Amino acid sequence: MVTKTSIEFDPYTERKAFDETKEGVKGLVDAKIAEVPRIFHVPQLSLTDKKPSVSVSDLEIPIIDFANVHVDTASREAIVEKVKYAAEKWGFFQVINHGVPLNVLEEIQDGVRRFHEEDPEVKKQYFTRDNANKKFVYNSNFDLYSSSPSVNWRDTFTCYLAPDPPTPEEVPVTCRDAVFEYSKQVMSLGGLLCELFSEALGLESEILKNKGCLKGLSMLCHYYPPCPQPDLTLGVSKHSDNSFLTVLLQDNIGGLQILHQDSWVDVAYLPGALVINIGDFLQLITNDKFVSLEHRVLANRQGPRISIACFFSSSKHANSTVYGPMKELVSEENPPKYRDITIKEYTEGYFKKGLDGTSHLLNFRI
Repeated sequence: MVTKTSIEFDPYTERKAFDETKEGVKGLVDAKIAEVPRIFHVPQLSLTDKKPSVSVSDLEIPIIDFANVHVDTASREAIVEKVKYAAEKWGFFQVINHGVPLNVLEEIQDGVRRFHEEDPEVKKQYFTRDNANKKFVYNSNFDLYSSSPSVNWRDTFTCYLAPDPPTPEEVPVTCRDAVFEYSKQVMSLGGLLCELFSEALGLESEILKNKGCLKGLSMLCHYYPPCPQPDLTLGVSKHSDNSFLTVLLQDNIGGLQILHQDSWVDVAYLPGALVINIGDFLQLITNDKFVSLEHRVLANRQGPRISIACFFSSSKHANSTVYGPMKELVSEENPPKYRDITIKEYTEGYFKKGLDGTSHLLNFRI
């Protein structure tokens, strides 16, 4: 029996119609819509807590200065201590003096904006949902056809950069140089972060690198258009990252929040800083010593907001390596909390589930 409401609103049909425009959320904003379409409406329960809680409004995620990381042993050990605290207690921190030149940060943000504000007919040439075969993928909401309860207010292009980088011709000229230069810098920073995380675990500095944590790199370049009714939707639903670690560059619009001790905390914009967070794979292999925190992005009347998220261990180049809690970190007193996985197995489930507000990592707990 067909009910009245199902005739009124068929989410799949409406999502498909939105997808087939190939113009994303920006296309809706360019068409001067005054109301957010129903497919973007978030269940109201998940929006009642949009403002950070009063008790944590003065909380800030740790800020770590890497300026002296190569100066001497004492300076490095002091930085490792701060990284350890951030990875264990927050899962997030901001890093300053990270070595990526300011002009490189500005150029990748400009390049992302240029692509997303390009003529729609030019962008449509890159529109695809074929993540398996394309190294440059432009669309809106990777999980559009999953069971996620609502569509997010953002468009994205993804570039799969390691281990098998695209040819220059595969990347649009509007952002080509910026993407390659920024990825080179992020790979270098990723190497340093893996050393510091290894040392923070009390292990040899090369151990995480040797486990393949830096093998894959994918760059997700998000564009969040201004939203006419930001209280009805989200830029990104609550989720934790399908990665070992994530390096995020965000602009001054704001909206990123992390779920720390059951309260939402704003990740304030810090000029020139990069936001680093622990992903699910690192929580799993450290047996919960490091935490992969859930986070989200609010929609905003201001905009566009530009952010660039670089994920180490990209799903596209899933290898057959089996990952479980590291033997160096488990004992009789601290047995493994997770079963072994492959990145491919984890990622397929993560993509199928979509950003539905639940933790995928919990499915692998013993």
